[in-house]
Amino acid sequence: MTSQRAKVVLSLGAETVCSLKEGVNFKKNPQDGKCYIIFKSDNGFRACKNQCKHQGGLFIKDIEDLGGMTVKCTKHNWKLNVSTMKYVNPPDSFLQDELEVELSEDGSLQLIELSPIDPWLADPREAVQLQDGEVKVTYLTHACMELKLGQRRFMFDPWLKGPAFARGWWLLHEPPADSLDRLCAADLIYISHMHSDHLSYPTLKVLSERKPDIPIYVGDTSRPVFWYMEQSQVKLTNIHVVPFGVWNNIDADLRFMILMDGVHPEMDTCIIVEYKGHTILNTVDCTRPNGGRLPQNVDLMMSDFAGGASGFPMTFCGGKYSDSWKAEFIKNERKKLLNYKALLVKSLQPAIYCPFAGFFVEAHPSDRYIRETNVKNSPEDLNALINKFAPDIKTWTPKPGAVLDLGLALRDPTNSGAITNPSDSTKIYKDSWDLDLYVDELNRAINCEIFKHQSWTQFYYTWAGFQNYNLVVRIKNRIGVMRYVVQQGLLWDDLYIGFQNRIRRDPDVYHHKFWNHFQTQLPVRRPDWDQFLQEISLQEPDTAARGQGANCVTS
Repeated sequence: MTSQRAKVVLSLGAETVCSLKEGVNFKKNPQDGKCYIIFKSDNGFRACKNQCKHQGGLFIKDIEDLGGMTVKCTKHNWKLNVSTMKYVNPPDSFLQDELEVELSEDGSLQLIELSPIDPWLADPREAVQLQDGEVKVTYLTHACMELKLGQRRFMFDPWLKGPAFARGWWLLHEPPADSLDRLCAADLIYISHMHSDHLSYPTLKVLSERKPDIPIYVGDTSRPVFWYMEQSQVKLTNIHVVPFGVWNNIDADLRFMILMDGVHPEMDTCIIVEYKGHTILNTVDCTRPNGGRLPQNVDLMMSDFAGGASGFPMTFCGGKYSDSWKAEFIKNERKKLLNYKALLVKSLQPAIYCPFAGFFVEAHPSDRYIRETNVKNSPEDLNALINKFAPDIKTWTPKPGAVLDLGLALRDPTNSGAITNPSDSTKIYKDSWDLDLYVDELNRAINCEIFKHQSWTQFYYTWAGFQNYNLVVRIKNRIGVMRYVVQQGLLWDDLYIGFQNRIRRDPDVYHHKFWNHFQTQLPVRRPDWDQFLQEISLQEPDTAARGQGANCVTS
């Protein structure tokens, strides 16, 4: 089987994009003559092929639709509402396959098609009834789940130790006492992407010391998941980079498939695990997993739920960014996320749904403002909304150490024995963290020799390779974290998602090209600071006596 690929099917320049009218637009690719439909609204763009899913007829404008949202098939008069991608005549028939819409900083647009769109349909298998205890799902903390599948144990995204995003995120839940033992006893591990709440080097350091040859599987993203492993000195010896949309057979009963995210294909992935024909879907942090096309009626679906995983708008100040503006913005974003997740779950109709991958807290005392401002959704609120929209779907709000017996739950969703919760005496929430240990490690970078020379900024930004863009950026960062990121050549997500900076933006414009470069496109090898110091010693033999350089970055 060949891997899933992403193909550009239509490109429009900025001038053409500006000329698109509100509502339905028909556009043809001049190279191959194929036609596409682009729907423009206040919420952005949606797009699809100009091809009816019934029998392949072409759509034309529906003159009976005064709202300008539907098109009509020339073959059998089927009607498609392009604003929702649902067929309205006949109703409840099909959902149109969408194309990904990618907007560039210069205003141009590309339509992207994933091929095949539903690779999990290859080599279908009939579901075999599960025995009691044959498949157990144990929640450990944040995005870390352990799946017992027959005789094998499959671990997802183990963040069990230390902070994420420098010193910004800390575990909200207390992992079960045997979590690290469970990790080291796993048969295989899936790590969805390189963010440190999923790829936790403090956790993996323990694993590498105890069982470095555990098979670890990651998707073939353009930014390698383990790009930093050599610098981290974590020695894992059995990492498998697998193509998207291909079944990976572990044994006769167990296989899995990794899919890319439609919005962040360079980084984010999700996974489908199948055991004896029973399917578990974990969309993790994907914004639009597999371009929005996902398997329906899976046995168990898991996804993030919380929001609040961004420096915007918590770290912004000045101008409109008052506390009241932030509070209203965050409230609206939380509500939109809840509705999106609930409607997605309703559309996919899993037997069981579990929200996870959102149990983090800004625990350091100096981040009190962020913690109080960055209010997140609760899993209970999302499950309540799903129960309202789709009462037949069983929902599970996990606690550390809680176990779902999938076979029991599928046979009888009302069986209280299908979920085993930890005892009442179990500690659920963390109340202490090794704050000083990790903050001290970051702060040790402050007095590094390279920062005694002001020219480190020029050397660093030359290494970073951001070019041909007329932009001045002024960001105030925590000096320890900033200098550690610079010294190690880390991506700026540690600063931005980790809430380590305070940003004033004038003019108040989001520069996608800049942030995308420093969050995902920096070189995979850190700056050669030995070379820098050698050059300095030749150019400025007495530089060490000239001061400590800058405390914040200006480029």
